Amino acid sequence: MYKGTIAALSPCHSPALLTSMGALFWTLCLCLTLSLSFGDHSHPDVKHESSHDKDHKDHPEVPDRCKGVEFDAITLDNKGTMFFFKGNHLWKGFEGKVAFLNESFPEVNQDIDAAFRIHYKDKPETHDRTFIFKGSQVWSYHNLALEAGFPKLIQDEFPGIPDDLDAAVECPARECLTDSVIFFKDSHVYHYDLLTKAVKKRDWPNVGNCTSALRWLERYYCFHGFNFYRFHPVTGQSNFSEPLDSRDYFMKCPGRGHGNHSRRAMMDPCSNLPFDEFTSDDEGKTYAFRQNVFLRLDSKRDGWHAWPIKHNWKEVEGTPDAVFSWDHKMYFIQGDQIYIYKSEQHYNLVEGYPKSLESELGIQGPVDAAFNCPNSGVVHLIKGNTMFDVALLQTPRTVVKTWHLPFSHVDGAMCGSDGIKVFIGTKYHKYDSVMLLAMSRIQPIDHDIATELMGCSPKDPHKEHHA
Repeated sequence: MYKGTIAALSPCHSPALLTSMGALFWTLCLCLTLSLSFGDHSHPDVKHESSHDKDHKDHPEVPDRCKGVEFDAITLDNKGTMFFFKGNHLWKGFEGKVAFLNESFPEVNQDIDAAFRIHYKDKPETHDRTFIFKGSQVWSYHNLALEAGFPKLIQDEFPGIPDDLDAAVECPARECLTDSVIFFKDSHVYHYDLLTKAVKKRDWPNVGNCTSALRWLERYYCFHGFNFYRFHPVTGQSNFSEPLDSRDYFMKCPGRGHGNHSRRAMMDPCSNLPFDEFTSDDEGKTYAFRQNVFLRLDSKRDGWHAWPIKHNWKEVEGTPDAVFSWDHKMYFIQGDQIYIYKSEQHYNLVEGYPKSLESELGIQGPVDAAFNCPNSGVVHLIKGNTMFDVALLQTPRTVVKTWHLPFSHVDGAMCGSDGIKVFIGTKYHKYDSVMLLAMSRIQPIDHDIATELMGCSPKDPHKEHHA
């Protein structure tokens, strides 16, 4: 516009006027430029880009773990959340979204080598810390906060362990001979004793080169890319003939999973399907059995986790009728047979078992439930509306007392420090003692298994009815 005006005026006006008009034109251009550069030209319909969004745009190759990822490391934090590391990205939990590594661990650069959560109760200032390894350095975190004095050289914190590791995993006493850490590099395995700092170097051809390793619910896993094997932490023997896909077991991916819909419902603590039996062991772990799977609760921090029964007790076929724990052993009753497993030895079957239930406990099978209370040498076997007390310290074991119960049938029973729970369908009843259970003729208040015992959110009955 200005250029046309000056051209039209130039033949008829003086040079002074033209000079004045040119100055005005350039002044207006400068003002327009400055206003566009520094003015607030936002619009209510325009979404501004956050620095976090911009960072992701600057890194367009955001990995999708459901497409198959070779993780740099996998471990749990001190709260029981599973962390998956890949490059400068991190996933938290089975369903967590991808985030940048430096949002949780700002001191660590991308592409870590290994990580593990240490188990060392004899040293509380170290127990439950998360260690992260990269090159020749190691970082220690608690509640995502870097511990004082870190990072350190690996040789200073774990003398005798090489740099540039492939994987690492903790191994508590009773699973290993002592509280230990297992380090992997190339084809070599290094067992590090946390107390003596002694290192034993081995080769495990059945395991091979682990790209990451994980201990979860007393099981040990070696990952090769996105596939994994389970292995024994002392011998290195593998439990699987073929590798399994981590996307079916360790994360929630659309269209994937290690079972059909009905099996997933059995393994879901909140599916509201009835359980067959409950028990707890000498270590305080709680077990819930449902058909051919079991769920285990180590602590409220870690939550319930489900596995096929044969993963732990391979000789038990199908659904057990009753389960109880006594003297560091777990007893499985199925029909007229009883199986006894040593809890402290990765549930090895005691030699000579299974045996007949009558020869072991002096009662004919089948039974509906079994339980024994802490510090008691008596197991209570329930059959229909009758409860039989069997003295475990006697030889031979025989029924020493019989009770008639206020129920025609129960699915399971369990005794702990808070009393006795009797399970019927999706509900359970509480009693303070065996005597009150046996003598009561009034059914106590119903308790919901899913919400009160399994920690599930209450379901909306209206939604459930129209589902």
